Amino acid sequence: MVTVFLRWTWLRAVLHNGWWLVTSVYLVVDAGLSPAQLVLIGAAQSGFALVCEVPAGVVADTISRKWSLVISQVLMGTAMLTTGLVDSFPALLATQVLWGISWTFASGSDVAWITDELDQPDRITAVLAHAARAQLTGAATGLILLGLLAWATRRDLTIVVAGAAMLSLALYVALRFTEHHFVPVRTARWSASWTIFRRGVTLVRRSRAIRLIFAATFLVNGAWSVGRLFQVQLIDLGLPTDPDPTIWFTGLGVAGLLVGALTLRLAGHRIDGAHARNDYALAAAVGVLGTLLLAFARDPVVGAIAVVLISGIVKPLTQVIGTVWVNARTTADIRATTHSFLAQLEYLGEITCGLAIATIARLTTLPLALTACALLFTATAVLMHERADRGAGRAGVHP
Repeated sequence: MVTVFLRWTWLRAVLHNGWWLVTSVYLVVDAGLSPAQLVLIGAAQSGFALVCEVPAGVVADTISRKWSLVISQVLMGTAMLTTGLVDSFPALLATQVLWGISWTFASGSDVAWITDELDQPDRITAVLAHAARAQLTGAATGLILLGLLAWATRRDLTIVVAGAAMLSLALYVALRFTEHHFVPVRTARWSASWTIFRRGVTLVRRSRAIRLIFAATFLVNGAWSVGRLFQVQLIDLGLPTDPDPTIWFTGLGVAGLLVGALTLRLAGHRIDGAHARNDYALAAAVGVLGTLLLAFARDPVVGAIAVVLISGIVKPLTQVIGTVWVNARTTADIRATTHSFLAQLEYLGEITCGLAIATIARLTTLPLALTACALLFTATAVLMHERADRGAGRAGVHP
């Protein structure tokens, strides 16, 4: 069961990340979208995902976690494949929105499924940490393989191939994933869905630990929203653009993913115990160092080191700690819904803080915008460190 889950996680990461590398170039070079259109696509995608996140989580908690993942794969593969067949802005907007919605059916459902089917609380943290490493190594593999395929053939063809492969993963989930421990709601599903939603809200209201990680998630993802500005800053610092800057960014992406996998391997035994808060605060502190280093770097080498620090330590460590933290403090009947709440905080952080930081970048300078991100990371580190001091000796205990 664990092997099936890890293999699926790795394959999905290969296809998703490789597809996005090629698609990000396709949208600009082949479809000719303007910066304003790209921003609109991102905003629409996040907005639809934000609205659909909790309903999709409730579906997973009432009907099926396994079939929620199948739905996710079908929608995802369809959106990915169709992207390579169209080049008009309205059509691309529709495919990207569908792609964003597809992730809401997987968000929380995957963790809920493996947690319930494994039914071994003492092992689940190690499994989730292993899955996070598989996701990072799969992402690095996807960047290389699909990037090479696009270089050797055509970008639109590569996008279609990746989409068709992602569609085939729906069949893999349908055939290989079991569902022995989940009990679906067979009657009065609307009433049961509303009850599950309310129970999820009640859990969040009563749990200081969950509210803490929600606040930290909001701040961290708000700071991480400047990730799309990293390339601009590196080019401004003098990163070579000949023959193709994509080569450099691919190399940096792979380096960050491999550092992330190493970080999770080293910290895997600490992410669910008394060290979790301190490790989260430490990751945020690395975010402060990395963003300030990037903001005031004098050359692209220092800037590249900063980007690898942020992408290789901050993002993977905070994400897996947040997932494990919430997973340990919820119950089986509302597990997917609670994880959907966590995903909503990610979207809210990206949208609200991202817009604010983008405004700062437009009205002032990029280094000042990066400094604002450092302040968000600082607030996260202070929040987690203070709570760690107050809760010394109680970390890892259910509220």
